[in-house]
Amino acid sequence: MDIKKILGLVLTLLGIGGLIYTAVLYVNGSGEFKVLAVYGILGAIFFFSGIGLIKRLGSSNE
Repeated sequence: MDIKKILGLVLTLLGIGGLIYTAVLYVNGSGEFKVLAVYGILGAIFFFSGIGLIKRLGSSNE
């Protein structure tokens, strides 16, 4: 595998993990708004950048 595809996969998995962690904190009611916002925004950034990287590399190799 290409290193950029691996990076895209890692970013996507980190994003999914961050979003799930945010959801768990929200459901349990144990997180403040600032903490939830930071984890949620970072998770979304990682997820969408990973997906974008994978899509861009997939379409350029065809």
